[in-house]
Formats: sequence, C-alpha cells, structure tokens
Amino acid sequence: MSEPIVRIAARGDGVTDSGRYAALAAPGDMLLADGTVEPGPNHQQPPCRHFPECGGCQLQHVADDAYRDYLKDRVAGALTQHGLATEIRDPHLSPPNSRRRATLRALRAGKSLVIGFNAERSNRIVDMRECHILRPELFELIDPLRHLLATLLPLRRTGEVHLTLADQGVDVALKGVEAEGYEAAEALTAFGDANGLARLSLDEGHGPEVRYEPEPATITLSGMAVALPIGAFLQATGDGEAALVEGVREACGGASRIADLFGGLGTFAFALGGEIVAAEAARDAVLALQSAARRAGRPITADHRDLYRRPYDVKELAGFDAVVLDPPRAGAEEQVKQLAASAVPRIAYVSCNPATFARDAAILAAGDYKLDWVRPVGQFRWSTHIELAASFSR
Repeated sequence: MSEPIVRIAARGDGVTDSGRYAALAAPGDMLLADGTVEPGPNHQQPPCRHFPECGGCQLQHVADDAYRDYLKDRVAGALTQHGLATEIRDPHLSPPNSRRRATLRALRAGKSLVIGFNAERSNRIVDMRECHILRPELFELIDPLRHLLATLLPLRRTGEVHLTLADQGVDVALKGVEAEGYEAAEALTAFGDANGLARLSLDEGHGPEVRYEPEPATITLSGMAVALPIGAFLQATGDGEAALVEGVREACGGASRIADLFGGLGTFAFALGGEIVAAEAARDAVLALQSAARRAGRPITADHRDLYRRPYDVKELAGFDAVVLDPPRAGAEEQVKQLAASAVPRIAYVSCNPATFARDAAILAAGDYKLDWVRPVGQFRWSTHIELAASFSR
C-alpha cells in the first residue's frame, strides 16, 4: 500500500500517518508498497556530491519551505510533550556556505590523507571535495591542509581540525598531530603565512599551543572586537547570530539591568543596553569579555561562575529587569528553578536543543511565566540541529 510522507522525524527520516519511516524522504513524497520513495513537490536535488554519505548534512533533499516546517514542528512537538503551546514564528534559515566554524577529522593512510566530516552515524571520514555549508574561506583551506597534515599526522592516526573564521582570517586548531623540530616549526609558520591565517595552534595532548599568530585573534560581536580564545564558543553563522540577537533584544524589552547567564564572549551582552552582569564558567571567555567591556567603557560586569554548580538564587536575581539564558545542550534546569521562584519580569532564552528547552519552559510556566513566542533558527543548514530564541514574561 502506498502512503504519503506527512512529516520529517527528529533524525531526518520521512514518516507516514501510519508510522512507516523512510530514509531520504520529504513531506509530499509517496512511500510505495515496496519501500521505495516516489519524490513529491518538496523533494529537491541535493546540491552536494557527498550527500547523503557525509554526516555534515541530513536534509539536503528537502526544499526550503518543508525544511522550515520541520524546524517549527520540532519545536512545537517538544513543547506539546510538556503541555505547552505558543506562537512559533517563521524560522530564520542561514544560507548555503555560511558556516564560520566547523570541526573536521583527518586520517593518513599510506601516502594519502583524507579530511572531512564523518559519514552519517559512522567514524569513517568522507574525503571532502566540495562543501555547500562552509564559508569559502574555510573550504579553501582543505587542500592546503591535506598537504600539511600528510607531513604531520602519524600513520593511521586520526586528527582533528577546528576551523573558525576570526576577524583577521581563519583560526586553525590542530589536535592529534606531531610537529617536532625546526623543520616542522618552519612548515607551520610558512603555512600560516601562505594562507593568511589569523592563528595556527597545535594540541599534542597537553592543551593547545599557539604556533602562528601575527596579531591577536579577535571576533567582532555587535561592533565590539573581543579576543577570541582557542576553542571558544561562537554561533555557527553570522546571520544566525544576528537573528538570535534580534530575538533577545525584543524579549528583554529595553530592560535597564540584565543578567546574561552562560554569557560566553558577550554575544548578547554587547548587543544590549543598560547595566549587565554576564556570568560564564570558561575563564578565558570571562577575561576576554571583561577586557573588551573595559576598553569600550561599557557597564558590563563579568562573573566567573559555573551556573550548573552555583546558579543565581532568588535573592541574587532580585533587581534584574531581565535575564538572558543561553545554556549548552543540557539546558539550565537548576538555574531555571531559581528563576521560576523569582520576580524577574522578562526572560530571553536561547537554546540549541528543543527537548531541554521545552523541559525548562515547563518549569518556568509552573512558576507563572508566560511563553510569549519562539523563533527557530536554522544555523546548521540542511541538518537536524535546531537553535531557537524565546521570550518569557510575568
């Protein structure tokens, strides 16, 4: 019996009303009795030769309108599981070739070296020959990195390549490689010069060590140049960051005293007005944020604090007009419990996990907060990974 695909499941498979699953199916496709898929109006030709083998993308076969619906459905479904509903705004989609950070893997086998993302649900590396999600500045380094790593990566050992687009160029952090001796040091410097890198660092098992950095690497956040620590968290795309900032500004509603919890390098702190306390567990991020704020004369206080072990309690939250939350994928359950018992008028919540967001939203709702709206943000183009910005008010 043939059935139409009606939605996309969390992991990217198409699903029929009866609960049959089909890989690489889009809403409007027909799942035939023999298990094959007949493409429908929302099924597009994937642009990349590596799809679906490469794990960097799961949904290149889905047209943009259906992809937007998928993002909205994921958020709505997570909220429904906790008995919540609200306005879910039209998602923001980052365009192709806009990812400004990525982690790739590399392996040397004999004279050949492969570099790229892992295959879907596998440790096998798909050798990257084209990519439709990375910024051109990142992709242009793939072939030069092949040549460099062929001399530095031990035989049959897997290395990691972390790429981040900084203000001065690409920041390259290598892990699992060996660069001993004068010739290796010279090769790294020459590589940095030849490719106009912002910075090149190596982690040989004892933490990252800078080998090339003509000038201090920075990242500009809302017009503020902030020192960029190696491996620091950064929103995946510039336009996605802008969409999240816009949502946070709206949710804060012009508040004059704001707590920015899980503040990172200041993505939201520097975008907001008023007096701000930014709490963050990563010491290097705290120092970078505080230094930039002092240079600019901004009333931002950085608090080095692990919010999982020591969340702001009700007494500490008193006096804040708004709170911004941007936790990791695990969410912010302990901090949210304190917020639910507080009198803070407005909360802006940025999340990269609809499931933990919905759990935390239910705690806030039980504390008499209203979930005003949610806007999904698809920074990880053609993937099942979803970011969002949300507004809560008393």
